[in-house]
Amino acid sequence: MNSKALAALGCSLLLLILAECQEKEQPPKATEKKITKEPKPNKLKPPKATGQKLQQAAAKPRKAKVRVKPTAPPSQVHQPASILTRVVARGRFQKVPDSLTLRAGDTLELRCRGQAVRWRFPAYLEDEDEGRLRIKHFERHSQLLVVNSMAADTGEYSCWSFQCRDSECQDGEDRTGKAFIFFTDPQELFVPTEDYYEVVQLRTNHPTLLPCQVTSPLAKVTLHREFPPEEVAVDGIDISYDMKRGFVIHRPRPSYAGSLFCMASLDGMRQISTKYMLIYINYPSSAPKPMVSTSASMVRTGENFNVTCTVFGEPEVAVDFTWEYPGQQIGRPPYIRERTDLARRGGQVQQESESILYVDEARAIDEGLYTCSATNLQGTTTVSTRVRVLPATLSPKGAQSG
Repeated sequence: MNSKALAALGCSLLLLILAECQEKEQPPKATEKKITKEPKPNKLKPPKATGQKLQQAAAKPRKAKVRVKPTAPPSQVHQPASILTRVVARGRFQKVPDSLTLRAGDTLELRCRGQAVRWRFPAYLEDEDEGRLRIKHFERHSQLLVVNSMAADTGEYSCWSFQCRDSECQDGEDRTGKAFIFFTDPQELFVPTEDYYEVVQLRTNHPTLLPCQVTSPLAKVTLHREFPPEEVAVDGIDISYDMKRGFVIHRPRPSYAGSLFCMASLDGMRQISTKYMLIYINYPSSAPKPMVSTSASMVRTGENFNVTCTVFGEPEVAVDFTWEYPGQQIGRPPYIRERTDLARRGGQVQQESESILYVDEARAIDEGLYTCSATNLQGTTTVSTRVRVLPATLSPKGAQSG
């Protein structure tokens, strides 16, 4: 290689080295632009947007702040946990719903967690003497077993446990469980009973239940009158229906009196229930409020006097009177007269019931307390007054009415 070629090669290498040094000293323009466009989080400027865009931009950070975990409604927060479960297979348990439908013949096995567990079940099983109902208690739970189930076993099953510490146990109100269980039977649409007729009282201002319970929640049930034969309207106000209880007459009336029955239909089959003989009773709204008075609070020996007990109440409401008086100690027979009339008081017609106790030829033994007890279907009320018997030689002063 000649001297000219070597000189040219040297110049080329020198130029390449100089160019590389310049690139290292001067920072790249792309990196500069990226740094200047990325602001710090605490120095963000509001976007230059107006109208709807400005509202949307302002709403974005608020949405991020409002994100909170949803909470349960207040009615669900303090609901006690059920301690009742159903054994569906060996080692497999299922939470029991409010109502459960099984077929007659199925085995029912329920478990209730807790100590000192108590059970409540349909009345038919209480009288069971064939050993179909079995209850076993363990250290931490209790077991209820119904084998060879029947339509009559339909009803509510519930349990509750006691909170025990050492030897003392108290009711555990927050540890309860209950479920209504239907045992369906195509031949028994109603829970069977032994009575063909059942007498039911229709009480004024008191709901009345016709307990025609069905064995299947799918059965359609209607209410009927026997004489004259007709269907009774069920409007949900005066009369309502509950498949777990039957028909409820919320506003009893005299027109509902008579023979009624329920009719159920399912899959082309119809059945009627027990017949209910409804008797209307004008049921009192409260216990009687008797008033007692005497013909004289002080009498002389040998004189006659009487004590009167009076009750004002609702018409056609029977009131029974009983007396306690000093002469009972020696078996002194009383003479009592009772009467009932209608009277107008305060612009209303009321029934006046009265009982009068007569005492002839007063003696010293007749002095003392005279007590009247008035009773109706709502209860008993007692009132008293005192009579003083003076010797025949003294005249009573200031005889008064009690």
